[in-house]
Amino acid sequence: MAAISEFRKKKLLYVFHVFFDINQSGEIDRKDFELAIMKICELRGWPVGNAKNKETHDSMFKIWDGLRTKADSDNDGQISVDEWCNMWDAYAKNPNSVLDWQVRYMNFMFDLEDASNDGTIDADEFSTVYSSYGVDKNECQVAFKKMSKGATEVNRDQFAVLWREYFSSDDPAAPGNFIFGKTTF
Repeated sequence: MAAISEFRKKKLLYVFHVFFDINQSGEIDRKDFELAIMKICELRGWPVGNAKNKETHDSMFKIWDGLRTKADSDNDGQISVDEWCNMWDAYAKNPNSVLDWQVRYMNFMFDLEDASNDGTIDADEFSTVYSSYGVDKNECQVAFKKMSKGATEVNRDQFAVLWREYFSSDDPAAPGNFIFGKTTF
């Protein structure tokens, strides 16, 4: 596995296990993305045939293709924990060399959270998404306050800075550590 701090490794594994390895097989594959799409569309009430359902399918499979291309170093169609951590460690060493799929995923998550489609995320929107992934709603509220530094909303540009921080920072107090609803790692 990549030589990364235990703190950053815990953050990376949290995202791996909660948001990507949906079937909990220990690896990420296309089936995980199919399950994630179903969960997201159900959360938002987007039935098959709905434009947002199709958009979610298209975006998520583009994310999968980009992730697989970048991280699947042994070309077995699956992303292992080691491959995942190695990929994000390379990102942390040069966060300005962000990959298209990473930008797509960041924007996808922002748009998922921005249920009102007003260009900002508030605490309720944030908590609705992350509590649907099993994070306690109160913890989500606390995480939002830490992430937003007390502001009532976070816009896309602020979210991008926080995102970069999550995947590259070893500072436990960095506001970006809280973008996925958790307050402790």
